[in-house]
Amino acid sequence: MRPGARPFSGLLSAVAGAGQEVRMIEARFTRRLDSGVVVCDLCPHGCRIRDGARGICRVRENRGGRLFSLVYGKAVAAHVDPIEKKPLFHVLPGTLSFSIATAGCNLQCRHCQNAGISQVARGAGKIAGEPLAPEQVVSLALKNGCRSVSYTYTEPTVYFEYALDTARLASEAGLLNVFVTNGYTAAEPLEAIAPWLRAANVDLKSFRDSFYRKVCLARLAPVLETLKKMLALGIWVEVTTLLIPGLNDDERELRELAGFLRDLDPGIPWHVSAFHPTYRMTDRPRTPRRTLQRAAEIGREEGLRYVYTGNVPGDEGENTFCPGCGRCVIRRFGFRVVAADLEGRKCRHCGHAIPLVLE
Repeated sequence: MRPGARPFSGLLSAVAGAGQEVRMIEARFTRRLDSGVVVCDLCPHGCRIRDGARGICRVRENRGGRLFSLVYGKAVAAHVDPIEKKPLFHVLPGTLSFSIATAGCNLQCRHCQNAGISQVARGAGKIAGEPLAPEQVVSLALKNGCRSVSYTYTEPTVYFEYALDTARLASEAGLLNVFVTNGYTAAEPLEAIAPWLRAANVDLKSFRDSFYRKVCLARLAPVLETLKKMLALGIWVEVTTLLIPGLNDDERELRELAGFLRDLDPGIPWHVSAFHPTYRMTDRPRTPRRTLQRAAEIGREEGLRYVYTGNVPGDEGENTFCPGCGRCVIRRFGFRVVAADLEGRKCRHCGHAIPLVLE
């Protein structure tokens, strides 16, 4: 999860509610068994959910043999963010993205940066959120000068129906759609939203299945398959790895991870970001800057052309360098673009093409 979300932002409280009611929407990608159990095929967990129960994400419930989304149009956060915050460095650089989330997640990461909204549905009682219809999301995005809509902070897979309806409307309005995701999504839903999903930043949390099983209560292989599937569907992909001291920052593992990405496409941007102690992982120190810088070096040594350091404002690793001549073509500070040396998608100095999504 990326830091920066909080429940019920001022923007959300100012526009949501107002006599609206949250619609109860039947979930997609389900199978009903003769016993009344519903199988949810939205993500690789494949939850078998009995009547009255919920899946692992805690926001999809079996009611009489039919599975319903409990969070459709029920936003727990809404913000106007720089798109660099996602982080997406090669998608509409320097623009704003209207960012939304509902409660819930299909992973249970011990180090979740946004546990206050992603894991809140695991408690008893009413699921947090305020009514915010897809039409409102699009209207607010346009009103606030955004060029895109980001489905972020928690996990867009678990509010798939809401994201899909919003993405269709956003595309019709000329807005680009972005997923910030853990990649724990089945192939069929990805195919369903692909016509309206232009870009994604995927958390590749580790290159070890043991990490996923112990820290996230999930598996590595489905995330790798999601990355392959997104690229095959023509979705622009950037990858983020949050480096946790002593857990996923081993040089051998980082080389294997970088090599996997290079074999997919050496132009995939890889963001290596700093961890800070939070939620159920407070026994680890913050990630040293040097660890991030060494990880970035490893990425470049393994053949990746665009590697970035994150959560360390002012680090040289925030910038985009031309693979042709080595000059800085996009300079950043934190989530802000401060200078660009490009002509369209090309380096102004040597003419080398830089992969950018500009529309």
